[in-house]
Amino acid sequence: MARAAAPPSSAFKYLNPTTLHLIRHAEVEARYQGVFGGRIDMDLSPRGHEQAVALAEHLRQQAFAAIYASPMRRVQQTLAALLQGNGVPTPVILPNLREVDFGNWTGLSFTEVQHQFGVRASSWLDQFCSGAIPTAEDAANYRGRIEPCVQEIVQRHPGQSVAVFCHGGVIRQVIAILLDLPLPKTAGFEIAYASVTEIEIHPHRAEIQLLNFTPWRHLNSKPVS
Repeated sequence: MARAAAPPSSAFKYLNPTTLHLIRHAEVEARYQGVFGGRIDMDLSPRGHEQAVALAEHLRQQAFAAIYASPMRRVQQTLAALLQGNGVPTPVILPNLREVDFGNWTGLSFTEVQHQFGVRASSWLDQFCSGAIPTAEDAANYRGRIEPCVQEIVQRHPGQSVAVFCHGGVIRQVIAILLDLPLPKTAGFEIAYASVTEIEIHPHRAEIQLLNFTPWRHLNSKPVS
């Protein structure tokens, strides 16, 4: 398996690692929850907009050198809450950060996939990587469009902190690239709506510093009477 390209030699003069803050979009509208949405350009739910506000409050504590984002609507709506603040870098849209194309599974619920194709939805990473999802995006091509995005970001921002707003499947692929893992192994990580995963990139290794942090969890709490 190919590794992500190392930062250029000029990056080695920095004492600090490059830190990627991988941010999944917030909760989507109800009709697409529990569904293989993929390339469907859906909106956030009302709760998703609340999550985006809480996420933005957390992210404003960070000083990002740059923000990169998928062009898809659910990502752009999540990012919008952060952009309402001052001093936020103008986002750079990278079309190749869009979510995976699930082919014939697109628009089907997890239950429908099990009934129609005889496989558990939870095994989608194995199915995807083995080419078993009819008309889905090729797994090698999927990696092939995301890896250059990672390389570009790392090379542009040595020693800096960068936010990447994208999708659950994309975050899994980035983790797989940077930690040199088979993509199905990332099934062991939860990547929740409006979550933050931080990866530090050093010259010869990458380290997960924060995994699946959800700053909106307080929205679930109820006041004690």
